[in-house]
Amino acid sequence: MRNLANAGLALLAVLAGSGCDSGRANPAAEAPPPAQVIPEPDGDFVQVSEPSQFPLAVAVEYNAAPKLVVTGSVSPDVSRTVPVVTLASGRVVDVRARLGDTVRKGQLLLRVRSDDVSAGYSDYRKAVADELLTRKQLARATDLLAHGAIPQSALEAAQDAEDKALATLQTASEHLRLLGNDPDHPSAVVAITAPVSGVITDQQVTQGSSIESHSANPFTISDLSRVWIICDVYENNLPQVHIGQAAEIRLNAYPNQVFTGRVSNIGAILDPNIRTAKVRIEVRNPGIMRIGMFATATFRGAKKLPRAAVPAGAILHLHDRDWVFVPQGDRRYRRVAVVAGDSLPNNMQEILSGLAAGQRVVANALTLQNTADNE
Repeated sequence: MRNLANAGLALLAVLAGSGCDSGRANPAAEAPPPAQVIPEPDGDFVQVSEPSQFPLAVAVEYNAAPKLVVTGSVSPDVSRTVPVVTLASGRVVDVRARLGDTVRKGQLLLRVRSDDVSAGYSDYRKAVADELLTRKQLARATDLLAHGAIPQSALEAAQDAEDKALATLQTASEHLRLLGNDPDHPSAVVAITAPVSGVITDQQVTQGSSIESHSANPFTISDLSRVWIICDVYENNLPQVHIGQAAEIRLNAYPNQVFTGRVSNIGAILDPNIRTAKVRIEVRNPGIMRIGMFATATFRGAKKLPRAAVPAGAILHLHDRDWVFVPQGDRRYRRVAVVAGDSLPNNMQEILSGLAAGQRVVANALTLQNTADNE
C-alpha cells in the first residue's frame, strides 16, 4: 500500500516537471480580466470592475458666440408678387400657362370669352355714333352763327353736346381697354397677358372654368430672385433676434449649402398657442429655392462666451438626446444629459449645456454603454 502511494507521488512529480520544462506560457492566464459592469438600481449609474479600461478625458474651455437655430420655410417676397387682374368676366376658352411656369412680361396666359366685352362694344359704337352726330351739329351751328342765322346760345348748346358726346366716347373706349380689348379691333375674346416676368405661384382657373370680375385673380406671378424665410421663434428667444441681423440659411434639400440672409421683420403678434413670433428673413435665391421648402436659420451672437469641448467619442447619442459619462469614484459612472453643439477641429465637439470645462468624462462613451448593455 505504501509502495502504491509513493508511485502516485512520483508520477505527479514527473508530470509537474514536464510542465515546467516545456517553457510554454498560458495566454489566458496573462491577459487582463474582461471588464464587468455591475448593474445599478438607477439606470443613469454604471459600476465597472476595471475602470482602467475606460480612459477619461477632460472637458476643455472653448470660446464661441452663442447661437440660436430655428426652423422655417421658403415663401415668396410679397413686394415682388403681382396678381394677374382682369375686369372681364366670362368663360375660359384657352389656358396657355400653368402653375410653376416661368413667364415673361406680355406673354399670353389665357383667353376669356366675355359678355362684358360685347356689352362694352355696344356702348362704344353708340358713343361713336353720338359723337359723330354732335360734331356735325356743332359744325352746322358754327356756320349758321357766322351768317347770323342763330344766336350765340345755340352755338354754345351745340358745343356742350359735342363735349359730352366726346367724353362718353372716351369713357367707353377706356372701358374696353380696361376689359383687355382694343377698340380698333373688336373681339368677344379677351387675351390676358402677364403684367411682369416671374414664376406663376398661384393658379385659380382651368380650361372651361368661369371667371367673375369680383372673384380671385386667375394667376399670381412672383419674382423669386429674392425670397423670404419665415421662421417661428419662441418668446424666450426673441431677445436674441433683431432687425438687420445676419442669419445662416440651410435647406433640408441642400444641407451642405449655406446661404446668408438678413432679418427684415419681427412679427408684432405672438401665437397664443405655441408662444412663437414670425421672423422674416430676406435672402437671395440662386435658383434652387422653391416655395414651401423647409429651412433652418442660425443666428449668432456678437459676443463670444466660454463653453466646454470634449472628444466627439465622449458623447453618446441615445433616445434623441446627447449623454456623457462622468466618473463618480469607487468605479462608478453617472450618465449626464448634455446639449451638443458644433463639431470642432481635432475631432472635438462643443457642449452647449450640461457640462463645464474642467470636468472629466469617459473618452469613449459608446464602449461603456455597449459593455453595460451586454451584461
